[in-house]
Amino acid sequence: MKIAASTGFLSLLFLAACGQEHRLANPVQITGDAIPEPLEGKQGDPAKGREIFISREKGHCVLCHQMAGLDAEFQGNVGPALTGIGARLTTGQIRYRLVDAQGIWPDTVMPSYYRTGGLRQVGKGYRGTPALNAQQIEDIVAFLEMQAD
Repeated sequence: MKIAASTGFLSLLFLAACGQEHRLANPVQITGDAIPEPLEGKQGDPAKGREIFISREKGHCVLCHQMAGLDAEFQGNVGPALTGIGARLTTGQIRYRLVDAQGIWPDTVMPSYYRTGGLRQVGKGYRGTPALNAQQIEDIVAFLEMQAD
């Protein structure tokens, strides 16, 4: 009985992970609460990541988050402060939160920046395209992982 229950549970976990992967712009390997490998093998540039982080036209992360020492006006307080995020989370955990935060917390207001499926109210010109591409995600990851203070 325990074997059958365990097998059933593992099957559900596998199906859930597979289903979630199909929501993303490109397949990724999700391990627990992390995406350990860089998207599409890209390496991030922390300087570009900082610009995307504060840019109104791109990530605009400061709309909801704040970070001590960051020269950006009107930092938000809807999401958690990201000061020291690189010391609290692994690179893979940071990546997963950017790629598909709703895969971790279904009720979050945090956008899933690399998702293309399972979205509602997406304008025609934006359908099938992630909010941020793989390089932009990796650039933000590189910026955030440096925030260890």
